[in-house]
Amino acid sequence: MAVLRTLARPLLASAFLSAGVQTVRRPELLAPVAAPVALAIADWIPFLPRDARALVRLNGAVHVGAGGLLALGILPRLSALALAASLVPTTLAGHAYWREEDAGKRMQHRVAFFANVSILGGLLAVAADCG
Repeated sequence: MAVLRTLARPLLASAFLSAGVQTVRRPELLAPVAAPVALAIADWIPFLPRDARALVRLNGAVHVGAGGLLALGILPRLSALALAASLVPTTLAGHAYWREEDAGKRMQHRVAFFANVSILGGLLAVAADCG
């Protein structure tokens, strides 16, 4: 099992590292889509900035930081929980397929939505791992 964990954690983290780096570098690309969800969350959490671009960049930084820790096996359960918590609003903001009118785009977002749901399951499995 240790060999599987050693291999599985960086594989799971790779999506977050890749997307997180791009998001930190270019948050303006995602900020307009993320704004409704990001700003609603910021209204609930007092210490968060009230700027969609800053919130998107912060989410990207969480993905890079927690993804890096998960890949290295450092605090894997906590890292997985942080990634899981950030993946939910990311998925709701970025892949709300039920709002898409174009059938092709709706299908793409639906596939991405359920891919993220699957990744969320993997993160929760890591968080629950007692080994």
